Amino acid sequence: MKQLFVLGDSISIQYGPYLRKMLEGRYRYDRKRGVEEALADLDRPVGANGGDSGMVLDYLGRERDKQVRYDVLLLNCGLHDIKTDPVSGRKQVSPVAYRDNLEEIARIAREMAQAPVWIRTTDAVEQIHNARSTSIYRYQDDVVAYNAIADEVMSAHEVPIIDLYTFTRCFGTNAFRDHVHYTEEVQCLQAAYIAGHLDGRFWI
Repeated sequence: MKQLFVLGDSISIQYGPYLRKMLEGRYRYDRKRGVEEALADLDRPVGANGGDSGMVLDYLGRERDKQVRYDVLLLNCGLHDIKTDPVSGRKQVSPVAYRDNLEEIARIAREMAQAPVWIRTTDAVEQIHNARSTSIYRYQDDVVAYNAIADEVMSAHEVPIIDLYTFTRCFGTNAFRDHVHYTEEVQCLQAAYIAGHLDGRFWI
């Protein structure tokens, strides 16, 4: 049975239990440790929350140095990268740094995993997000721009891409349970969408 390892943001933490159940008997599901710590505050990149691209790169580098290997590695980062200071307008991770980080993430992931897979970052609708979160802002245009960067990088490295962004947008703004996270129904649908892509791949 293939091993599936998930390294992603809080969105992946929430659809994770559904994905685990849907893949039973076909994959051994695992993810970055510390789910309870991450669930205590989904906006803080601690524990199982992979955080921004710099944090994901650091984690992968440490695991590579320990000779960790994966069959299938699901990767995502972006929502933390686009965090914007309301006063200065500065991004947590600039587009240039995001691209550089993803280039290295893709390179390392291909070393470590038989099949690395990239998950496109889900949406941040500013009319919802920035009305409910005053300490940091996020903008939908940044999600689009950073997803475009990731598309280019992952395609160049021949890393398959699962378009969770477009899939989730079809449910509209009622899909959100807060500023950026989704209802349980949508979490289950996201898991089913990812599971369907994995089942259609040659490595099953």
